[in-house]
Amino acid sequence: QVQLVESGGGLVQAGGSLRLSCVVSGRTIRRDTMGWFRQAPGKEREFVASIAWNGGTVYADSVKGRFTISRANADNTAYLQMNSLKPEDTAVYLCAADPFSDATWNYWGQGTQVTVSS
Repeated sequence: QVQLVESGGGLVQAGGSLRLSCVVSGRTIRRDTMGWFRQAPGKEREFVASIAWNGGTVYADSVKGRFTISRANADNTAYLQMNSLKPEDTAVYLCAADPFSDATWNYWGQGTQVTVSS
């Protein structure tokens, strides 16, 4: 059974930083594209960032220059470093794995809450 478990969320003041982790079990992520999404109350889930198996990254315009996605295949883990956080970054952040790198996002975690106070 494949499981994705996020951690690292919390409450932070605007301008602060958090580092989210996503540990995957039940499969190796070595060839997967890994992604982070977020969903705020009353809003649609939105793409935040992704990292392909070869290290190529894509970011939403709203987080470019502030967030950095990375991966450690040996640890089957993906990360999201979030700097210069803003209140509008408040959301549940979810990790996802895309084994075929075709944006089907077959596997999802349960999410971790990030709250940014002004």
